[in-house]
Parts: sequence; C-alpha cells; structure tokens
Amino acid sequence: MGKKKKTLSVQKSILNIIEQHPAQSFTYKQISSRLNIDDPSGRNHVIKSLKKLTTLNFIEQVSRGTYKAKSQKKYHEGILDLSGKGVGYIISEDFEEDLLVKENHKAFSGDTVLFYLYPSRGKKRKEAKIIDVLERKRKQFVGTLQKKNGTLFVRISPKISQVDFFIDKKPKLKVEDGDRVLISFTTWKETKSPQAEIIEVLGLPGEANTEIHTILAEYGLPYKFDPHIEAEANNIDVHLNSNEIEKREDYRDVLTFTIDPTDAKDYDDAISYKTLEDDLFEVGIHIADVSHYVTPGSLLDDEAYQRGTSVYLVDRVVPMLPEQLSNKVCSLRPDEEKFTFSAIFTLDKFGTVRDQKFCKTVINSNYRFAYHEAQHIIETRQGEIPKEISLSKQAYTASPEVVNAILQLDETAKNLRKKRMQNGAISFDKEEVKFELDENKKPIAVFVKTSKEANKLIEEYMLLANKKVSEFIAKQDPKKTFVFRIHDEPDEEKLDQLKRIIGNFGYSLNLASPETTAHSINKLLKDIRNKKEQNLIDTLTIRSMSKAIYSTQNIGHYGLGFAYYTHFTSPIRRYPDVVAHRLLQHYLEEKKSPKHQVYETSMKHCSAMELLATKAERDSIKFMQVKYMEGRIGERFVGVISGVVERGIYVEIEGNKCEGMIRPQDIPGDFFVYDEREYAFVGKKTKIKYQLGDRVCVEVEGADSIKRHLDLLLIGHKE
Repeated sequence: MGKKKKTLSVQKSILNIIEQHPAQSFTYKQISSRLNIDDPSGRNHVIKSLKKLTTLNFIEQVSRGTYKAKSQKKYHEGILDLSGKGVGYIISEDFEEDLLVKENHKAFSGDTVLFYLYPSRGKKRKEAKIIDVLERKRKQFVGTLQKKNGTLFVRISPKISQVDFFIDKKPKLKVEDGDRVLISFTTWKETKSPQAEIIEVLGLPGEANTEIHTILAEYGLPYKFDPHIEAEANNIDVHLNSNEIEKREDYRDVLTFTIDPTDAKDYDDAISYKTLEDDLFEVGIHIADVSHYVTPGSLLDDEAYQRGTSVYLVDRVVPMLPEQLSNKVCSLRPDEEKFTFSAIFTLDKFGTVRDQKFCKTVINSNYRFAYHEAQHIIETRQGEIPKEISLSKQAYTASPEVVNAILQLDETAKNLRKKRMQNGAISFDKEEVKFELDENKKPIAVFVKTSKEANKLIEEYMLLANKKVSEFIAKQDPKKTFVFRIHDEPDEEKLDQLKRIIGNFGYSLNLASPETTAHSINKLLKDIRNKKEQNLIDTLTIRSMSKAIYSTQNIGHYGLGFAYYTHFTSPIRRYPDVVAHRLLQHYLEEKKSPKHQVYETSMKHCSAMELLATKAERDSIKFMQVKYMEGRIGERFVGVISGVVERGIYVEIEGNKCEGMIRPQDIPGDFFVYDEREYAFVGKKTKIKYQLGDRVCVEVEGADSIKRHLDLLLIGHKE
C-alpha cells in the first residue's frame, strides 16, 4: 500500500471510530488501542492523522490530546463527474441520485472524493461539499498552452477540470503559445490553480497527428512502447524449437489459410480444412499461441495487461503487443511455420459438431486471402482472382482444393448462423465507417463498408471456437475458474422507449420474455432492411442493449444466444484471450483450478480498458468525419434525423455517416417547440414536424475538428 493510501486508510478508520461514538472523547492511545496499533511509529502516525482531521474540521480537539466528533456530519465516498460547463456532480453508491457540487474544490473529473451533504433545501437536487480527494483517477492531462506575461498556463477540457493548470517549472522542451501539450500533475497548494509540468509537446491543434495523439492522451492510452519492453520482445527467438514441435500436434501438411482485411498486419487466426469420410470434414481454428511467448510476470505480460487491448484508430493501430510479436513472431503469415493453440472440430455440412479437441499445434499457412478475394470465390464459385482485386495486384488462380474448402466452409457457416438466429441470437448488419487518407493523413473520402459472406464465414468459425472452449470448461465438475465474455439482457426501460419510437414508424415489439424479445428484435431488424429508417432503428436498438463485459461469473451472452461464451480467438490484440489460453492449457494438463478473485479483478480492468479503447476509436472517427467536412462548408446533403434533444436536432448524413447539429432557432419557417414524447420539434403555427428518422436536406454551416463538432442548417424535408 502506498504511503498516501495508508494515511487515508488510517484517517478513515479513526473517523469511523469517532463517528460511531459522537458523544465520546478519545485520546490517541485509545484510538491506537482500538486500531491494534502498539508500536511507536504507528502511534505517531495516529497523532499526525488526528491533527490532520482536526485541520480539515472533521473532528475537534476538546482538550490537549483529546478529540471528539465535531458534528453529526456523515461522510461518504463518491466519484466526481464534471459536465461540459464545469458543473460538478458526485456519483456515490450511498445515494440513488447524483449530488450537485457548486463550491470550488481541488478535484478533477473521475477522482474519488470524500464529501458530506448540505442540509436539504426543499425539493431541489441534493448538494454535497467535497472535503478531500481520496484518489486521483489520472495524473496526466492534455491541454493547450497559454503564455500570459511570461507565465505559462495549460487550459484543458472543462469536463475534466474547472481551472487551468499552472506550469511551475521552466519546460525542458521547446514550447510555443498555442501548442497542444501533455502535462503531468504535481501538486495543488493553497492556490487557485493546480501545478503541473509539461512532459510532451503533441503539436498544433487541428492537425491530424496532434488530434489523434490528443485522443489517446485524453483516455490515458499509450501510443508507443518503452525501450525495455521493445528490447524484451526483440530478444524472443523467432525460430521454432524442435523439442517444442514434438510436443504439439502437427498440422503443417493440412490445407490452411487466413482471411483478413486488406490492410491487416497481424493475422492471429487461420483455418485449416480436411475432408473426411461420410460427408464429414474437419475444420481447425488455429489461433496464434501468444501465451507461449508472453509468460506471466514478464515485462511483456505486464504491459499487455495494462493496455488490455489494441486500439484501432482511423489512421493507426496502437497494438497491445510490440510489432516484433504482433506482426512477426505470432502473426500467422503464409509459408511460415508458427505455434498455435487450436480448436479442432469434425462437422457435417449442417454445422453439427460430431467431435472436438483443443490442443497446442504447429501450422504452416498456405494462403493469405483478403476478404474481397474470398468473397469473389464465394460469388463466382471459381478460383480466378483478377488483378483488380488481387492483393498482389497480379491475376492468379486459387487451387481447386482451396476453392472447394472455402465454398464448403461458407455453406456450413450459413447453417451455423441460421441455427444461432433460431436460438435467439440478434442479427445486426454491421456498418463500418472507413476513410481514404492522403499522405498527410487528411481524409479525402469517407465511405461505409458492410459485412459480406466472407466476413461472416470467418465470424461463424471464431464464434464456434469461442463457444465450445468456454462450454468445455464450464461444464466440468467440479466447477473451474475461467474467463467469460458475458452479455446481460437488455434494459427494460430502454426497450420500452425503443418500442415507443418504432411505433411511430408502424413497427412493434413483443417484450413478453427474453426469448420473445430476441426473436421480435430480429423480425424488426429484418423488416427495416433497406428502409429509410433502418440506420436510425439499428442505432436505437443497439443502444437498448447491455454492454458486453469480461467476468469469471458466467451469465451467458444474450446477443449471441449462447449459454457459454469466451474470447479465445484474438490473443494478439486482446488480453482476456491470452488468459483464456493459459487457463485452457492449465486444465488440459489436469491441474487444480485457481481461485477466481484475481481473475475477476483482471477482467474488470480489461473491460474498463476496452471501453476506453472504444471511446477513443469513436472519437478518432468523429474527428476525421468533421475534418473531411471542413472542406465542404456551404454544400448540401441528404441526411436522417438521428437524435432530437431540447438543445437541437442531430442529423446523420447519408453516405458518409457524418453527424451534425441544427439549433432550434435555425429551423426555418416557424417557431419550433421541442416535443419530448414525440422526439420531435413542432412548428407552433404551421404544425410542421421534424421527427426522429425523418429524411431531411441540410447545408454544412461550420465544422470544428478540434471540438469534433459539425454545425448544420436545415433546408427542409427530403421527399
């Protein structure tokens, strides 16, 4: 335990004792006795803590060396959350509603604070006063440097701090007024401003590289590896040990290939295919054996755990593992022998698993296909790949053997998907926003990609492996510790809200039970396909879903319709997959189940890091979208109303999914009033209604890539 945490722990313990006996006085000896502290150093710590609590007005000294509760105040812990306008709220498990914080305090958004309630003031929101910061969420912040009469300040987002930071030491780096900088908090003395030092200059605001680095820094995500981490990765022997090969099942002579995006650099999964008798076939899902190289307690393992996941931004990937591992040693590149951890299934064409095994293997991938190459084979049922879509830019012909494998795997994948849908899985047609960037990483085109059969082929076999691995362990007796990917049932309130909104479009939902809800949602998603309201209802439906997380406590995966599910298939980019590999091998060796508490803590961390990565990815997309629209001021587009709130209307532009806002006062032709129940603005005289899901014509009025905000003018409805 750190020195500060130990001090805070003693202070909290003292407060608990004194508050439980508000009418009683205590000497430091009595407090020490109750805390079982009998050494001189510990008692001295108690004396200092009593003096600190007196200074903070928590307790009072009634006579020399004697203390008692100052008042009947009850102190609570909570998390401070600042709005964009700097207004503070405290989220605490002790209260159902958030608490308002009006007075100045020395806390940043996300900090754990100690507070007490003000006396109730009628029916207004309860107010709280922050007494102390118990734990800082972060020590590093991103802001814009400002020089004032030779003094340096850094302004950061009001969502994080209500005040600017004062740079108390002359920077070692060369800095200019207006630079975007990364700072490290040092202290907050009896002054208005917290003190900090500049540790990195990110660049000029508005530039793509600066803003992407800013996004990473805002979420506390690293964008490079320390040299000693790189050194450990570079020292890994890339040659396969012959003794280790002998311990593994040999799949080097079995037809094997990868199917990935065109720009993929790490290939952590490959599929092997072999025909068997009785119209059966064997499919091997071979996953990079990262756990063979990244061992518990190593620097690489600690770094991978801290990162939790790779981060996929528009212009770069911030990998969980150094390039030596992610793109070389563990990447299943063609014509290279690799160690893998495999799930091997004997299947019929309907996708029924007749046999299965999980084992360490060695493979040699024969082909690397891009999704569009495999898609061409599926669509034409032929192996001729034209140069226009070839990864090598040269026309070539895939062998009849691999064409047959892809076609058989595709047919069975469709049957696996059909079974999932029948069992209550929810089918979202995923749309991805993609960008074409110039040499300066400036977006010159935005387009939307959807999943086709080749994508879904790979998805189904990865799902099968993840499902069967988790099922294999979860069904063992006695129960064993494992890491699951869980997804709770949707929030009832959000589902009721969704039902109300889609009713405006003539659709309905049956929410009688989780099973009927899932089938009803699937019917809805099918009914809206290719309709103008599809994207809107897709988005609203996704928002009604719970967030999938990692846990040792299995509740199943509602969205997939699986009773058991884990993440096993992407250990290069997800730490929970590495843990799943280790535990699976542990049980294959018939070792005793470890206690779950350590794993539960690590899975909570991984879930939190995944959420940060997702937010960073979304912010990078939003930045690039707005950056793209900066050159289109005055141009008109057709879009769909994607959100209606009191402060305005959000419109998502068709084709590029850029979203902007229209202020109520800028809606032409009338004075428009917000209708919360109808999710609409309605003209007071004309009764014209602009409602969620309406197609409208808009004009780009302004684009601020630094704030990631797009302003639109409403022209009118689009017929």
